[in-house]
Amino acid sequence: MSEDAPPRTEDGRYIVVNSRRWRATDPSIPEAFRQELVNELMNARRAVKAGEPGARERVSDAKVALGERGAPWWDEPTDTEFARRAIATANALLRHREGKSICPSDVARSIGGVSWRSRMDAVRAAVAEEASAGRLRVTQKNETVDLVAAKGPVRIVAGQRFEHAPEPKRNG
Repeated sequence: MSEDAPPRTEDGRYIVVNSRRWRATDPSIPEAFRQELVNELMNARRAVKAGEPGARERVSDAKVALGERGAPWWDEPTDTEFARRAIATANALLRHREGKSICPSDVARSIGGVSWRSRMDAVRAAVAEEASAGRLRVTQKNETVDLVAAKGPVRIVAGQRFEHAPEPKRNG
C-alpha cells in the first residue's frame, strides 16, 4: 500500500476517509485489471460531472467490478451476484478499452481471484445472457457467434444495445 493511500480497517475490508468507512477495492484483482477499472471509474466520474448520459451507470459498473459496491468481495457470491459482477466488469473493461474487444478470461481474471479458471463457465454464461439481450456480442474471427455453441477462443464486444443497458440495482 502506498504512503498516500487512506488507512484501512483492521480486517482490510474498508478504507477510512474523513472518519467514514468505504468498502475497499477487492485485493485479489490483478494490478493491470485494477488499474483499468480505476481509470474507467475516474473517466465515468468526470462524465457524471459533465452531465453525460449513462455516466452514473458507468460509475456503478466500475464500482461493482472493483468490489466496492454490490455483494461484498470477501463473501462467496451467489450465482446471481457473480453474474452481476461479471457483467459490470465486462462493461467497464469494454468502455475503458474504447471499442476494442475483451476476452472472457479478462473478466474471470479480474474477479475470480486465484481460482479464476474455475469461474470461466459462469463468466461465459453471464456473457451469453447479455449477448441474447443484445447488450454484448460474442465474436470469433470477427464474426458473431453463439457463445454456447462456440468452440475455441472468443472475444466480447459491445452489442447493439450496449449503451442502453438497464440501470443496475444498487446493493451497497
